[in-house]
Amino acid sequence: MEPAITDAYMPAEMAKRAEASAIRKANRDFVSAFFLAVQAGSFIAFGAALFTSVIHDSSLGVGLTKLIGGMTFSLGLVLVIIAGADLFTGDTLMVMGCFSGKIKVRQMLRGWVFVFMGNLVGALAIVAMVHYSGHWSGNGGAIGAKALAIANAKVNLTFTQAIASGMLCNILVCLAIWLCYSSRSVTDKILSIIFPITAFVAMGFEHSIANMYFIPAGLVLKHNPEIVGLLNGADLSNLTMSGFLLNNLLPVTIGNMVGGALFVGTIYWILYLRKTEKIK
Repeated sequence: MEPAITDAYMPAEMAKRAEASAIRKANRDFVSAFFLAVQAGSFIAFGAALFTSVIHDSSLGVGLTKLIGGMTFSLGLVLVIIAGADLFTGDTLMVMGCFSGKIKVRQMLRGWVFVFMGNLVGALAIVAMVHYSGHWSGNGGAIGAKALAIANAKVNLTFTQAIASGMLCNILVCLAIWLCYSSRSVTDKILSIIFPITAFVAMGFEHSIANMYFIPAGLVLKHNPEIVGLLNGADLSNLTMSGFLLNNLLPVTIGNMVGGALFVGTIYWILYLRKTEKIK
């Protein structure tokens, strides 16, 4: 009698799959790593652009609007996982391979830098294309006004808020990726992604790569007087390049790294791989 096959991988098997993924990523050549990262940045930007379009004129109330927005933003990670791409926030799980001694710390850090920069290039490329497409002028400029308001809110977080929000965001993002390691089908992966990603977006947590789209979009729109006029005199003084880099991207990136690497990668390594390494 053949042993029964469960419809999902169990957590110990998921940990091994995460470890194997870390090894593959650490040993990629620069060109492959960079262009996979560019793809991921553009995919997350598509999710961010869709999110903005869907919620910009919603009259459903705050809760339902955020719920629907979160579901639409899930497009970004669905594309990353199913189409194949390399996302910085998900790569914080590479610590599992590092703790097992399967990859070196410098390999992991080098990979993070390459992927972070590639994600930035991909996100900025979508900002440029969306700008020249005229998309933000839709609905009398209301889409652009919403995009500008989103960017402005992000650069006005305190440093502590941005770090904490980044941590919470990437706990959920990495849990989505962790759940994907349990999957045996494309449908399984999509369902694994939707709920955690919807949760982080609906709760307003901060994702460094998504913000590589949201805030540069705002920096572009700040120079459009018609769009700015729709915000009724909002204070945009912090919406600058330094506001982007120092008020948001730096603390959010730190938070994303801690949230994913510590609260997901490290904990699951302790639970499912630590004893295996001791036996060896």
